[in-house]
Amino acid sequence: MFLTADLGFGVFEGFKARFPKQYMNVGVAEQNMIAVATGLALEDYIVFVYSIANFPVLRCLEQIRNDAAYHSANVKVVSIGGGFSYGPLGMSHHATEDIAIMRAIPEVACFTPGTLRDVESSVEALITTDGTGYLRLDKSSGAETPDATPFIPGSWRTMSPGDDVALVACGGVLAEAQAAAELLRNEGAEARVVNATQMSPVDNDRVRHDLSGISLAVTIEEHVSAGGLGGLVAEALSEEGLGTKLLRCGTGSHFVSTVGTQDFLRREVGLDAQSIVDAVCASLRSRP
Repeated sequence: MFLTADLGFGVFEGFKARFPKQYMNVGVAEQNMIAVATGLALEDYIVFVYSIANFPVLRCLEQIRNDAAYHSANVKVVSIGGGFSYGPLGMSHHATEDIAIMRAIPEVACFTPGTLRDVESSVEALITTDGTGYLRLDKSSGAETPDATPFIPGSWRTMSPGDDVALVACGGVLAEAQAAAELLRNEGAEARVVNATQMSPVDNDRVRHDLSGISLAVTIEEHVSAGGLGGLVAEALSEEGLGTKLLRCGTGSHFVSTVGTQDFLRREVGLDAQSIVDAVCASLRSRP
């Protein structure tokens, strides 16, 4: 089943025509959408629910936690517009706290695809994995590389090799990490680019594997600096006692009230490729 909350006009008509009994628009009622989805899931449907930016998470958190996740219901929450995708609509449409929230809920599989191929693989994983899941989609995407490792649920993907620094990115901001890696190579630094395609469940062995031999790891996320990708990597590094230095690049610890495009807002908070390079070079110069 596919449920949406008064969205997708001009987008979902083809799906509705092909699968009229598997489509439902519940109207402007996101919380009720999760409750309806849970009921359908408990009747053995796999239910995808879809809404813009943070609405299917922040507005529906109680229903996701108490109705869907607690009952291990096959409800797959899809948020379109991660990060600053809807930047021109202002702070209410910024999805910049959702990763931290969703990965903290027990037994929720959280996917943050960085490429179009990752999206396909994430949807397949959500369908074949029992329980509640979260798919964070972005209006931008990174480039697929022919030598990148394949997607395996629970793992991350190494997009390009390098031993001087690891750039670990999730979501569409992977594109900025890839551009930053090219700029760093021009500066003589080989940057490993890691595509963090999943936020939960991810174990410490995964982080240790992807950061092996690296003295500086840089997390890059269109998300607040607390609790998201940077928090996940920090937890793993400290728990394992690894000596890797960590630099977290996120949206900071404040609301972004500026209105603008996704690219403009990335530059404003230092998540564009050049800002990432500047931060990495400053960190490398400060090492003893």
